[in-house]
Amino acid sequence: SFEPRVAVSSTLHSSTEYTRYTPLLVLLDDRSHVPCSPPPPPRILHPSRHCFSSKSPAVPRRHRRPRRGCGRHADYLLRGGPAAPAASGELRPMLHPAPVQLLRLHLHQATGHRRFDRIFGVWLGGVELLRSCTAEPRPNGIVWSVSKDVTRYASLLAAGNSTLAVYLGNLIDDQYTGVYHANITLHLYFGPTPARQPAPATAPADIIVPVSRSLPLNDGLWFQIQNATDVESASIVLPSNTYRAVLEVYVSFHGDDEFWYTHTPDGNGPFREVTVLVDGDLVGAVWPFPVIFTGGINPLLWRPITGIGSFNLPTYDIELTPFLAKLLDGKAHELAFAVTNAVDVWYVDGNLHLWLDPMTTATTGSLVSYDAPRLAAVNTSHTTASRFDGLSERYYYHTTASRRISAAGWVESPSHGRITTNATQTFAFENTYAFAGDGSAETVNQTTVADAAVSATDLAGAVLYSRQAHHDFPLYVDIEAKTSPHAADVTYTVAREYRETAIAAGRWLSSGTPPRRYSLRDTQSGAVDVEMRDGNAVSATWGTRQTYRLEATDGCYFRNVTSSGYSVASDESDEVCSDSQEYPAGGAVIGALPPAEAAAAVTASADELVRK
Repeated sequence: SFEPRVAVSSTLHSSTEYTRYTPLLVLLDDRSHVPCSPPPPPRILHPSRHCFSSKSPAVPRRHRRPRRGCGRHADYLLRGGPAAPAASGELRPMLHPAPVQLLRLHLHQATGHRRFDRIFGVWLGGVELLRSCTAEPRPNGIVWSVSKDVTRYASLLAAGNSTLAVYLGNLIDDQYTGVYHANITLHLYFGPTPARQPAPATAPADIIVPVSRSLPLNDGLWFQIQNATDVESASIVLPSNTYRAVLEVYVSFHGDDEFWYTHTPDGNGPFREVTVLVDGDLVGAVWPFPVIFTGGINPLLWRPITGIGSFNLPTYDIELTPFLAKLLDGKAHELAFAVTNAVDVWYVDGNLHLWLDPMTTATTGSLVSYDAPRLAAVNTSHTTASRFDGLSERYYYHTTASRRISAAGWVESPSHGRITTNATQTFAFENTYAFAGDGSAETVNQTTVADAAVSATDLAGAVLYSRQAHHDFPLYVDIEAKTSPHAADVTYTVAREYRETAIAAGRWLSSGTPPRRYSLRDTQSGAVDVEMRDGNAVSATWGTRQTYRLEATDGCYFRNVTSSGYSVASDESDEVCSDSQEYPAGGAVIGALPPAEAAAAVTASADELVRK
């Protein structure tokens, strides 16, 4: 079990943008002997102060306590109040004989007074578990919660003593007076010991190696990439008996690049990609989802329904198994990150998930093929058109990009024989940005598409595991201002979607079962209308709609939420699977919705919410 500890840090991270810090007090509380059921949600005394995402308070089936996985349920709690921006406590390894079936991290946080949004992270043993953005408070305060499935990190609990750390850089001065109070609870659900060891396609990794800055205060922190030439790296040495490797990448963008999709060529344009290199060779890339933080575009858009991904930023997996032959020599290798066209600042780090063969001290391998051509030309065209009244001109920039990375390699081990892994990433990007010369209008219409395919076969060519995944991220942002000498009416409209579809099959999954399928559509639209008089906002009306639909082989979840002002106008959910599930048929991927159609589909509903 974990030993309760209290730790208050006396060392602060210096930063030129912070004048004083909000410290964080860490209390680790052992609650390993409680009933096998999730704790009740926190009671909200002031509903208008509650900020949430469409997935809470209801939790999708895959994030719930397993039906037959009762056993003992342990909660480990971290409490934080006014203390240092980074603080840590020691966790001893978990000595529980039953395997962890589900591991869930729950964050409950509150703040008040004046405060802008802040990015923060949670690390265990240097491995990042969660990256999140704080909510922006109202004068009487705000509370919010985040729940994340962290089962893939279960091996960390069986490791040696580890440091649990939270970093939140906060500015305290005469103007910004808000402090943060947080509870972070780790819920562990134990199940019966399986008759046979789960295959690597379904089991968490045996070990996880952090690829991040290693600081003595908090044992892990993201790299800061400040421009297009920055390359940040960590030295890693892999166990010689590794037979599978997957790199999980955390990404967020801030400062001058928070709204990178609105940049013109003199700001490096609107295209960004995170590249991953091993000893200088490109092995994978991330084309990120454009997360809008709680203060982004117009803060009212995200009250009380927060933006997609802002409370739980998405991570991105890159299969590195084909490159293991290069990494199994027992020597140190450089794993590095860079951001194409970056402007200050991007926060990037990674977790290297490794599967080991206990039957040997060394596996062998070879890289069979590798193709990573240079990024296809990022094409930007520029046109200008005059308004019919001749008062101003409209400027249009159209940008496209594409890339493909593929590799194949084999690894041989006593337990699994020779496994040949093929991994491919394919990307496409399109952005249209328009603005008025007098500053009265600005429009972004963008789509990012990312496909990834992985297959593992044995010597006979039988498929052990295959997975094909498709992501696309349509984004539409429009800002229009109607002005007169002493007044203005400004409308902000945002429409976007996070789509993910996947299909997995193979002998490493349960034998004789059909392929496992997964489809997620998270759609959000909102609009704010602000009336200005002599430069001051005198009134505002706003509304947001979010629809979350998950269809999977093992269950479904649907939720539709609308808000008007600070109030939730409607909230409906169910767990009924629809008749037609949007899975890739035969492994083919679903095409992206054109940006214009995505915008048209949701802008009307956003306008309707504002009128109501």
